[in-house]
Amino acid sequence: MLRLVIGNKNYSSWSLRAWLLMRQLDIEFEERLLPLGTPQFEFEIERLSPSRRVPVLQDGPVVVWDSLAIAEYLAERFPERAIWPRGTGQRARARSMCAEMHAGFAALRTQCPMNIQASLAGRGWNLEVQRDLDRLARMWSGALDESGGPFLFGSFGAVDAFFAPVVSRLKTYELPMPARLADYRQAVLNSSGMRAWSEAARLETAYLAADEPYRPSLLT
Repeated sequence: MLRLVIGNKNYSSWSLRAWLLMRQLDIEFEERLLPLGTPQFEFEIERLSPSRRVPVLQDGPVVVWDSLAIAEYLAERFPERAIWPRGTGQRARARSMCAEMHAGFAALRTQCPMNIQASLAGRGWNLEVQRDLDRLARMWSGALDESGGPFLFGSFGAVDAFFAPVVSRLKTYELPMPARLADYRQAVLNSSGMRAWSEAARLETAYLAADEPYRPSLLT
């Protein structure tokens, strides 16, 4: 069976992508959670991931240690799951959107780290974050106008899994986005996989100071 090694569900946006893609598309896997920022993580990640980061997908002797590479591996392993859109042009567009998310949006990532437990309305926003949000709105609007929704290319796929951490941030920080994108946001939040991940995240008790710039009162 496939095994997916992940970090804390409250904080690990990279882990969410791979986990949600597999869960939402009914790809059976075993989950292993390594708590971030702990001696256990530092001890075990050394032998699990060449990059020393999560997520890591293990498929027998095959090890895949990047969220975008995991999506591509799963697309080859499970072609019937339609991880990418069927059409060549749409598939190229979806891959481009994932690659841009994978490498960009530094202001949004830095100022608004994923934190499912928190409610931080108004925190983190600045003009650089707004530029990232404007770019996201253009991408999402264009894809939804063509597909008709509810997900970016009609049905749930890798591109939606890659933007799920952004959707979580929109909720946590109540970031401004065009009202016409509200249905897409809710489609992601209401997906069975995202609900399951969020419910588990809310039960976690770990506190990572590096990911809590707006809640210093929790430091004891």
